Amino acid sequence: MSPKKTKEGALAGLLAGIAIALALRHFFFTDLPLLHVISASVLLGVLGQLGDLAESMLKRAADIKDSSNFIPGHGGVLDRMDSLLFSFPVLYVYLLLIYG
Repeated sequence: MSPKKTKEGALAGLLAGIAIALALRHFFFTDLPLLHVISASVLLGVLGQLGDLAESMLKRAADIKDSSNFIPGHGGVLDRMDSLLFSFPVLYVYLLLIYG
């Protein structure tokens, strides 16, 4: 994969996450402050990509293609959850600081 495609994909994923967060706020969570929705979606989008990169780094270090055979052809269970590795703990702390 070329670096340009990787950068474009990362940016597209981040922008899509922000757009979805704004749409959810508009239709379902109208009381949430816009600044928090945008801040959280940017933060979680970046951390989700970092989780994916960290999981890929672990697989490369172990010289394996898939983290398990539970979901054949999809990289394993860890590939399905890698973006949550960093984003969920940070979201928890963010919500505690804002609403806790």
